[in-house]
Amino acid sequence: MANIRLDDIDLKILENLQEEGRMSNVHMSEKVGITAPPCLRRVRSLESNGFIEGYHADLNAEKLGYGLTVFAMVGLHSQAEGDLQAFETMVSSWSLVRESYMLNGEIDFILKIVAHDLAQFQNFLTSDLTPAPNVASVKTSLSIRCGKMLHGIPVDR
Repeated sequence: MANIRLDDIDLKILENLQEEGRMSNVHMSEKVGITAPPCLRRVRSLESNGFIEGYHADLNAEKLGYGLTVFAMVGLHSQAEGDLQAFETMVSSWSLVRESYMLNGEIDFILKIVAHDLAQFQNFLTSDLTPAPNVASVKTSLSIRCGKMLHGIPVDR
């Protein structure tokens, strides 16, 4: 892919879509100061060039009965690339794990896990995570509350 330079309008589009993905093209064009047809062309270009990877709805976890968020720090026996990939593949199959990051340092992975309650989390921990192949250690921390949650990335203009 060619090195594409984004101008201020492109960045405004990205910032607005990240904030409100359901914004109409007409409303977007008004917010960024161009007419609707070129605005739509820019959005489609941003999509086709990989700057916009998709759209989603933010769901209310509490209203849907997910009252528990846990962070699990996982250490593996082996950090060989094949073993790391095998662990990531396994993690991707677990619906309660919403985010997974491979880390540098004492911990190999940190997982963000959501569950309906402590019993569901404990079942996941003892049935899936702890006995998983190559897992050497698991340390968990239950979230008390979320002080800040911003999706996406900062858009520098």
